Amino acid sequence: MEIWHIWVIVALVLVVVEIFTQGFAVLCLAFGAGAAAIAAACSAELTGQLIWFSVVTLISFVLVRPMLLKFFRKGRAGRESGTAALKGREAVVSERISVADNTGRVAVDGDDWKAVSADGSVIEKGTRVTVLEVDSVILKVTSK
Repeated sequence: MEIWHIWVIVALVLVVVEIFTQGFAVLCLAFGAGAAAIAAACSAELTGQLIWFSVVTLISFVLVRPMLLKFFRKGRAGRESGTAALKGREAVVSERISVADNTGRVAVDGDDWKAVSADGSVIEKGTRVTVLEVDSVILKVTSK
């Protein structure tokens, strides 16, 4: 087995590891190992192979990885999560909302939340509402 075979095997193993880590850091190492394999196939000494591995890995970390992260994670940037993601969502009143009785519940995607009317009005069961604000675990809603 020649040295370039070893570099190719290392590169392939790193690609498989990247599949499970999904941070593109290991993929940069795989690019470096691939470059070292090419250098070894071109009869470069071990020092030259290590230089190619280092340079290509570094360039991948600096240039390629940020582009891959931006491309594959573009849907995640600025996306709300947790209770903040409820703002603006549509809900259905599951228990009559009344300020006088301090009662009321709504269902958002099947999850039940305590709710109050934003304008103080009574909202009947079954009414579609929009979540205006989230205050701790209480949703402020308005009729559609």
